[in-house]
Parts: sequence; C-alpha cells; structure tokens
Amino acid sequence: MDLEDLQTFVEVADAGGVSAAARRLGLSKSVVSRRLLRIEAELGVQLLARTTRGAALTEAGATFRDHAARASAEIDTARETILPDGDLRGRLRVAMPLSFGPTHFAPVLAEMAHRHPRLQIQCSYSDRFVDLIAEGFDCAIRVGYLPDSDLVAKRIGPIYGRLLASPDYIESYGAPETPDDIADHQALMQGTEAWRFMDGDRILTVRPQGRFKADNATALAAAAVAGLGIAWLPDCITYPHVASGALVAIMARYPPPPAAVWVIRTPGPHPARKVRVLTEMLIGSFERNPEIWGAAG
Repeated sequence: MDLEDLQTFVEVADAGGVSAAARRLGLSKSVVSRRLLRIEAELGVQLLARTTRGAALTEAGATFRDHAARASAEIDTARETILPDGDLRGRLRVAMPLSFGPTHFAPVLAEMAHRHPRLQIQCSYSDRFVDLIAEGFDCAIRVGYLPDSDLVAKRIGPIYGRLLASPDYIESYGAPETPDDIADHQALMQGTEAWRFMDGDRILTVRPQGRFKADNATALAAAAVAGLGIAWLPDCITYPHVASGALVAIMARYPPPPAAVWVIRTPGPHPARKVRVLTEMLIGSFERNPEIWGAAG
C-alpha cells in the first residue's frame, strides 16, 4: 500500500472532503481523488461516502482511519530516526497570527526552509484560534494569554504591552487613572475580552466596553492613533507610534502582566522533530532580537 495514498486518505477523513484535503496538501483534487480510489481498490471496501457537501467516513473508513493515522505517524517517526543529523523532510503546517506572523515569525520560517530543503512548509496567517486537529495543523503560534485546553503549549518568550491613547483622545476625554476608570472610556478591543492589570502582587480584571472592534492588533493600533479610544496593545506593534508621539502610554501605575508567545501542538508525550526544531528556532530568535518584542516598563 502506497504511503502517500494512506496519508492522503487520513487528510480527507480529517478535512471532511476532497477539496479541503487538496488545499491542505497543496495538490489538485484529481490527484487526491485518484489516491483515494487506489486505496479503496486495494482494500476492496468503500472508505468514504461522497456527498455534495464533501465526504463522510463509512463504518469501515472510520475504523481504518485510526489505523492509517497511527501507521503514518510511525513511518514519519522512523524516517526521522534514520535521517542524517539535523535533516528534516515531509510537511510542516503552521498557523500563526496575522498581527505578528508576517513581520516577526515569517523570517524564522524562511530560515527553517533554507536549512531544510527537503521540508515542505505551509503557513496560514489568521488572528482566529484554529482547530489544530480538525484543520490539520502540526502546530500553531499564539500570542497573549492562553485559555485552558487539552493542547500542549511551549512558552517561547514574553511580550510586554501597555494601555495607550492618542494625545487628541486624552485632550478630549481625559485618561483613566485606575482600572475602575476604564468603564468611563471607549475601549478598542478584539471582541469581549477582559483586560488584566497589576496592582502590586494583585491582578485586577476589568471588562471594557467600546463600539470599535477588530480581530487584528495592527488595526486596533490604527484606531487608537485616530483617537477612537483607549487600547491595550503589545509594544512590538505600537513602538513606532509611541516613538512618533502618535500614541501615549496611560495608567502606568497599573501595568498589564506580561503576556507570551507560545507554540501549541496536539497532545502527546513527544513533539514531532520538525515542531521541536521550529520551537528551538523561535526561542533563539527571541533571545537574539529582544528589541523587536518591546521591553518592560
């Protein structure tokens, strides 16, 4: 049985259809369909019931999918074991935030591609939280405070931020002096998130309100520069605006606690070597370039 056919079947099963799997694999739909037909012909059973909306696993397909996924993972591990030291191959699918990905993380992925010419790297840039398993990602890079989950997280480094507003906004509406004062101001937010601030050793949590929301930190920084409200933003996004005077730090007595950058992967005792190598490279980038991430204070 051809290994590529086996892995393609697992992708189609997890993606819920040929089209979605083809996008993940970077292949045409016709190639994916041919691989599925070959594996079904070899097994002599129907693994997928094709519908207008995609593909659903048959009972035999559901049983075979788990065995196929384990076999593919074992073969990938065996390949890594016998490859020359440091050599990586196969495919690495990474999800990363749009706010930081192209500027802060893309150079690390490019360096990884140079070092490992046999490795295929596919990056997806979005500020939404992707479902690693359902969408077929090996790992994701996330920024901020992590919600509780069953995923495995490795901390890459800290990110510092502050509460900011434009001089025009402060002149028109004043600036909050305590977290309680935030309720009297227009907040620029990603959604319905809570903001946290440090009062000595205590963490104070507030739920701001505002009429302008965006799922991208760069867009929120632009709204703050335009005087639409106050915003909690990371230094690595806002440092040019602060340097030019377009944004001013406010409520400095109550700084936000440091957030962090994380590499997230699915549960398991050991990460794939390609995920481990990416994690190590990101940590190295943080250590070599602390200035691009902002500094405390």
